[in-house]
Amino acid sequence: MKNSIFKSIIAILAGFATGAILSIGTDFILEQEGMMKTKPFSDNPWWLIVMVVFYRTVYNVTGCYVAARLAPSRPMLHAMLIGYIGLALGIAGAIVMWDVPPHWYPIALIGLTLPSAWLGGKFVEQNKLATTNSK
Repeated sequence: MKNSIFKSIIAILAGFATGAILSIGTDFILEQEGMMKTKPFSDNPWWLIVMVVFYRTVYNVTGCYVAARLAPSRPMLHAMLIGYIGLALGIAGAIVMWDVPPHWYPIALIGLTLPSAWLGGKFVEQNKLATTNSK
């Protein structure tokens, strides 16, 4: 039982770390290359902000996939736990940073959080189902 809880915690932390490292790393590279401004973020063209939303969503799916894949059991639960925690953090971030435009950016991230988590978990479930059926 304790080993399972420890593995679940590790899976969730690994999933969060995966998404965060990929997001922060991509932001850093884009900023270093002069393609994106973080301050003020609203100085970026709309298409670049859409691209940021897109890659963060892909990275969220990836992080939730990692968590679900490492989960000792119930992979979808692990993916969705990251989703719910991310949703709460996203809402808190949007409230704190509401004075920073564009307002649609955090709303888009919030709206895509749970579908991203579900998709990451679903990929693992489908992979396990396909593996089981091929044996």
